[in-house]
Amino acid sequence: MNHHSRFRRYPTFRAGVRRLVLGLMATALMVLGMAGVGAGAAAADTVIATVPVGLDPEGVAITPDGAFAYVANGGSGTVDVVDTATNMVVATVPVGALPIGVAITPDGAFAYVANSGSGTVDVVDTATNMVIATVPVGGGPEWVAITPDGAFAYVANAVANTVDVIDTATNMVVATVPVGVTPEGVAITPDGAFAYVTNSGSGTVDVIDTATNMVIATVPVGAVPFGVAITPDGAFAYVTNPGSGMVDVIDTATNMVVTTFAVGNLPAGVAITPDGLRAYVANNGDATVAVIDTATNTVIETVPVGVDPRGVAITPDGTRVYVTNNGNDTVSVIAVEQCLGSLCIDFGSLTGSGSGAGSAFS
Repeated sequence: MNHHSRFRRYPTFRAGVRRLVLGLMATALMVLGMAGVGAGAAAADTVIATVPVGLDPEGVAITPDGAFAYVANGGSGTVDVVDTATNMVVATVPVGALPIGVAITPDGAFAYVANSGSGTVDVVDTATNMVIATVPVGGGPEWVAITPDGAFAYVANAVANTVDVIDTATNMVVATVPVGVTPEGVAITPDGAFAYVTNSGSGTVDVIDTATNMVIATVPVGAVPFGVAITPDGAFAYVTNPGSGMVDVIDTATNMVVTTFAVGNLPAGVAITPDGLRAYVANNGDATVAVIDTATNTVIETVPVGVDPRGVAITPDGTRVYVTNNGNDTVSVIAVEQCLGSLCIDFGSLTGSGSGAGSAFS
């Protein structure tokens, strides 16, 4: 029996647990407030688990039900499946050479893995954790993103300077889009209308109209742009620039950079919480994750993680952040501080505070 069939009831079970936890959170926050817990208690995001995985982990993606994290291990040619309830690896899937990016379909049925060394994308059936298709794409595929309707996967080919579009119904490439030099990251707007692609060799972000699969805008950004994530409302794209240690924020209505701010040394992966209030950036050179308040675009916290952090993914409920540490073959699991009004609690460390404000790498 595969691990998914054993845990078929997890989503329903976890939903009940989540309701219980939220109720306990409200009670705990009330108690903390009555006890006069203030800013001096300084609750914060906390690493609650470190998960050993394969060699040189890069990309990470979490299933829509939050039950599993899929980790691409570039050095092992594998994908590890982490059970988020136990933070243990429950399956290891052999894939192509040098897997980098991984994305999961909105229905949770399939994981698409970009194999940079093979020039292919492997399609993993998440029910069996077996590769059911291998799709040839352009040279050096790095990161992959899937449209919100699950119909297409967009793959950035760093060597070919193209983005391939895979029809997920047939697992065939149906379009190839020329973009800038050395495309790395790719993200799709929540309405599925546009794909944003970081070109690390050009210092630009190309915007692809997914209806025509043509580039309709090219946005100059910082040095060696790498990661990209789009806010849940689709209003802004956050772009990490390892060459300058900065993050650029693009207004998607105008496709112009409206804010640039420093985060840390060699910022790499970036992810945004489901409520859009926070962005998490892996600082590759600092072994940290910067927590950004998206209302002010300032770093409000820095969380130490493992060596050489690369990929970042956030659970659908926004309570956990998974970070791949390429340098010591682990995944750090961060418990996100949860706030109600001005009171916050961190379920990783069970501490409270009144401070609740509101790979280009080798």
